[in-house]
Amino acid sequence: MNALDLESLTALHERLGELAADGDARVVVLTGAGDRAFVAGADIKYMSGLSVLEAREWGGLGHACASLLETMRKPTIAAINGFALGGGCELALACDLRYAARTARLGQPEINLGVIPGWGGTQRLARMCGVGFAKELILTGRLVDAEEAERRGLVNA
Repeated sequence: MNALDLESLTALHERLGELAADGDARVVVLTGAGDRAFVAGADIKYMSGLSVLEAREWGGLGHACASLLETMRKPTIAAINGFALGGGCELALACDLRYAARTARLGQPEINLGVIPGWGGTQRLARMCGVGFAKELILTGRLVDAEEAERRGLVNA
């Protein structure tokens, strides 16, 4: 389901860096493999086995990926083809444009794990959709479908 572990985050970070430096690339489109998930968020089983230092490295790498997407000097597009949860939603929020399939579901369910979104999602979500809606999603872990996400300004279409 395109869950994020250290290996996948490292590969994503490296590829984003390559694309940022590639003068021939005019736009970056981020999407998930298959149609079930854009990025389903953290690999929970993987995360539960991390030491404090490993967790810090993993979190820093996710934050760096989101920052690369947000600051890239070419347009970034999230093509959301299923679940965009937790870190996946945060990566989508960091893109310039977000397009969701009708089957997409987005949210910040970290509260259900006793953690908070750590890759800038709280700030980006509040700026994009308003503080009240951002708090609702972050504090309840509620997921939204593509229709509501578009209505609330979370996705462009």
